[in-house]
Amino acid sequence: MDHIHIFSLSLVIITLLILFQSTKIQAQTPTQSPSGPTNITKILSKAGQFTTLIRLLQTTQIGDQIDTQLNNSNQGLTVFAPTDNAFSGLKPGTLNSLSDQQKVSLIQFHIIPTFLSTSQFQTISNPLRTQAGNNVNGEFPLNVTTSGNQVNISTGVNDATVANTIYTDNQLAVYQVDKVLLPLSIFSSPSPAEAPAVSTPKKKSGAADSPVTGNDDASGGVGRVIMHGVVVLGVAMAWTFYYL
Repeated sequence: MDHIHIFSLSLVIITLLILFQSTKIQAQTPTQSPSGPTNITKILSKAGQFTTLIRLLQTTQIGDQIDTQLNNSNQGLTVFAPTDNAFSGLKPGTLNSLSDQQKVSLIQFHIIPTFLSTSQFQTISNPLRTQAGNNVNGEFPLNVTTSGNQVNISTGVNDATVANTIYTDNQLAVYQVDKVLLPLSIFSSPSPAEAPAVSTPKKKSGAADSPVTGNDDASGGVGRVIMHGVVVLGVAMAWTFYYL
């Protein structure tokens, strides 16, 4: 009987250990909630420090276009997201000086119409094509270079660096950048106007000339008077000798 009780107790202990271990494993496994439709605004809001970009995505309606494209097609997107500090680095009044169409082009310039992982930046072909438009004729060139793990972006107007990966799901990649990407077609500096030629004022002739010139004229006049007097005196003396 003692052996039977010991065996039964052992079975109970083993059963409890199995149940405890099974419960522990289940507790360590995170439960994944079903993912809803992709929403770029919610992604940026959760990351924080992107209020200016979110506002522009909403006013230009590009945020809705991104969500529609991602949720209704298999085409991927890559978004370079400037932080609020990046927008603060622009010259005062820059955004307000842009037309509605220029704001649309500015935001589209931060969107690549394909999904790019961080490893793909190593072998990407430049210039990248953005949703803003043509990248060949110099309007919207975007070039990416890498140095180790650092990804650098050049627009022909300014340079930026990819600082962090905000979101990626193999269809959408959102990368934080430390500068607002400024396209040439909007922010290229016009060639400086030629400085007008400085004309040298002409000197007036006559009495208005320098004192040296004036003295020369006066001396010439006195000389002519003396010469005239000598001639007259000579003629008078000749007539006097004639009548003598």
